[in-house]
Amino acid sequence: MSNITILKAGDQQVKIEVGELVSYQVSGHEYMHQKGNPGWRSVDTEMFPLIGPTNEADFKVHTPKGFATQDQHGLLREMKYSLLEHTDSKAVFSKKYTANTSVLNSKFPAKSTAEKLSWPYDFEFVKTFELVDGSLAVNFSITGEEGMPFMLGYHPAFMLHSKNAIIATAEQNITIPEVMEVGSRALQVPNTDVITLKDEKSLQISSEGFSHFMLWTEVPNMVCIEPITFYPYAVAQENLAEGFMVLKNEPAIFKVVLKPL
Repeated sequence: MSNITILKAGDQQVKIEVGELVSYQVSGHEYMHQKGNPGWRSVDTEMFPLIGPTNEADFKVHTPKGFATQDQHGLLREMKYSLLEHTDSKAVFSKKYTANTSVLNSKFPAKSTAEKLSWPYDFEFVKTFELVDGSLAVNFSITGEEGMPFMLGYHPAFMLHSKNAIIATAEQNITIPEVMEVGSRALQVPNTDVITLKDEKSLQISSEGFSHFMLWTEVPNMVCIEPITFYPYAVAQENLAEGFMVLKNEPAIFKVVLKPL
């Protein structure tokens, strides 16, 4: 059985590899970074239940249930999606976690001293892709124990086709060299719901439920434009808990729309 899920609607085609968006093409134009190209080994991922590095805090983050062992961007990325639903234009994936279950850290031992990660709450994380109205909507639904703290970031990487691509907001234009200059910390774009990547063909990235974006790349051929609920470098790592939202007794819903212009 193939690990690739394909969605089609009009001139749009999406390829998803076990919950990861590996291709979004419109009339043959590829918007997503491709694995094997310089820059990053992935194409998209989620940062959950926290965003940012934890090495300076001994890989610990404070929760109401005590300290949890987490590596950079949380443990969700170490888990595997299950496909729940697939139609011509829609696919639904899920990850379920049982509180205090150990998850092996793929960064250990080469890049981390934390061999196993864990979280003291049950949760289910559902990711839905849907082609609608000439765009690709990526929806996230989080359910779990009421009172669970969390952050959420979506981390898609976009292919750059020109040497002078611009990342535009209502207030400013940001160049790729400016993003690269910030390095691994990622460039914060606060209080923003819409960003436009102006390249050979432009793409609008809009978000609902998030509050900010951050931008990251270390190469000129791709850029990550990441909706986030909290910018982690605003605090010392031992104070990351300051950025938590709290889950209520209903699903927490977030949305990102990729719209070619």
